[in-house]
Amino acid sequence: MADPQSKEDELAGTEQPFVQHLIELRDRLVKSMVAMAIMTALLALYPGPGALYDLLAAPLVAHLPKGATLIATSVISPFMVPLKIMLMAAFLLALPVILHQAWAFVAPGLYANEKKLVLPLVISSTFLFFVGVAFLLFCFWPGLLLHPGLCAQKHHRCA
Repeated sequence: MADPQSKEDELAGTEQPFVQHLIELRDRLVKSMVAMAIMTALLALYPGPGALYDLLAAPLVAHLPKGATLIATSVISPFMVPLKIMLMAAFLLALPVILHQAWAFVAPGLYANEKKLVLPLVISSTFLFFVGVAFLLFCFWPGLLLHPGLCAQKHHRCA
C-alpha cells in the first residue's frame, strides 16, 4: 500500500513570500475596482441613474393605489437612491470580472481536484442569484402589495 506522504505535492515549489501575496491581492483589487468604475461610468451615461430607478420602481408603482406616488423620506434620498441603484447595477455587470480576479488570486493555491469543482459552483450560484433577484422583483414585491391588509388606508385596495 502506498504511503500518502510519499506522493509529491503538486503545489510544491509554488510558494511565494507574504509580501508577494499582498502585492498580487492589491493588483487584483485594483483591476476589480477599474472594472466597477468603467461599468458605473457606462451606466451613468446610458441609461442613467434615473432610468434605472424608473425601471426598478415600475412594478411597485404599478400596484400603488390610484393617485398615490412614491415619496422621498429624507432630504438626500432623491439623489442617493438612484445613485445606489446605479452602483449596485454596475457591481452586477462587473461581477464576471470581479469573480475572475478572485479566481485568479485563489486558483494557484488549489489542487487539481478542487479546481474541477469551481466552474459548476460559480455558474450555478450566479444563475441562482439572478433567479432570486428576478423572483424578488417580479413575484415577491407585487404579491406583497396585493395583500389588502398592507394598504395605507382601509378603503383602498392595493390591487
